[in-house]
Amino acid sequence: MLIPRHLARGRAAVLGTLTAAVLALGGCDADGGDGKAAEKAAGPAVVAPGRPGEPARTLSPDEAVKAAANDSPNSADFRYARMMIEHHKQAVVLTGLVPERASSTSVKRLAERIAAGQQPEIGAMEGWLTNNGGDEREAEAHDHSAMAGMATEAQLKELRAARGEEFDQLFLTLMITHHQGAITMAAEALSDGNNVLIEEMAGDVLAQQTVEIDRMRALLT
Repeated sequence: MLIPRHLARGRAAVLGTLTAAVLALGGCDADGGDGKAAEKAAGPAVVAPGRPGEPARTLSPDEAVKAAANDSPNSADFRYARMMIEHHKQAVVLTGLVPERASSTSVKRLAERIAAGQQPEIGAMEGWLTNNGGDEREAEAHDHSAMAGMATEAQLKELRAARGEEFDQLFLTLMITHHQGAITMAAEALSDGNNVLIEEMAGDVLAQQTVEIDRMRALLT
């Protein structure tokens, strides 16, 4: 199912709404004259929508403002950026084999679109790590070959040796699996991360690669 790009920014919109709601409600309280000073000082509660599958939460105005302002990266954000950079780099390797080996014009065009989309995303995530102190933050040890959807060395060797229609079919099969792995990683970032920019990037990956999987499945025979 295609998830529209704007849903990737849902949390940012919700947090902005919470802030606006707190400010508006605070203004309304200032105009009231019912004499309940303590209640006025505390202000009315704000209902914050939960993540998918989670119930809404009732926050005090202070809690809502803090929630709206705090998108500090957590370990899940850093893990996603580092792992997705390596994941995208393998996709670039896979697509780089296409021009001299593929027989299908449609496969060649699809590979060009994939590479054109993932190269800038690598740069964006590397920039995000730099801007958020990722170079100074100790990285968790990960076996990149074990990441979801990654092609093995044996599969890469087989793909490099293939030509024509055999290459086309193997490339599409490996790239579909590769994209499915990226979608799994993006969903985890959206569930566990805290930074809005990472959520936007993960949402873009989820939406774009879902579309590309559908196109690749249509090309498989």
